[in-house]
Amino acid sequence: MTKKPSPRSRPKKQSKQPSPRLPALAMESLDPEQQAIVGAINSGPRGRFSNEGPFAVFLHAPVYGMLAQQLGGHLRFKTGVPPRLSEFAILCTGQYWKAQFEWHAHARIALKQGVKEATIRDLQADRAPKSAPGDEMAIYKFVKELYATKLVSNAAYARVHKLLGDSGTVELVGILGYYVLISMTLNVFRMPLPRGTPLPFREPAGK
Repeated sequence: MTKKPSPRSRPKKQSKQPSPRLPALAMESLDPEQQAIVGAINSGPRGRFSNEGPFAVFLHAPVYGMLAQQLGGHLRFKTGVPPRLSEFAILCTGQYWKAQFEWHAHARIALKQGVKEATIRDLQADRAPKSAPGDEMAIYKFVKELYATKLVSNAAYARVHKLLGDSGTVELVGILGYYVLISMTLNVFRMPLPRGTPLPFREPAGK
């Protein structure tokens, strides 16, 4: 007689993403304002427009979408915050909001920019990344405190300010704010991951 696996040994069922709330727009049917977003992204530092995630949402409100993508391009590529720390902060934000697409996109980028794989695993599981270097831990404590209390203490501020200075600290807050915007956009409109991609976070029931 075959022994049934214990509950602990049974694989967890993968939660499913709900259906998106906005229709996908056909690229050949875009109006001039929508085409301008595509052209700006194709000619900018991102290099290629992808009709998914937040950019697919921006097409539905192209005047706003153009401004949003311009801000995002600046905050991702042109600040004084080192790319490794910027991507680390984006992951902290994506995890807090359980933004599936944001995590999917930026976990790979963070790894390429030098964030350790163990650190990424810890962040995804909502654990303090104890093996992360001191500069990442300063960002981590700043972000966690800001999201938990809506403020940061003098100690948390001083650690980040020592790393980034006046301008970089302002830009870090901008990066966090922009990726909160992206997280809300992805979650509200239920933007899906590419077909067959496992969800980084379990979807809440009934949402």
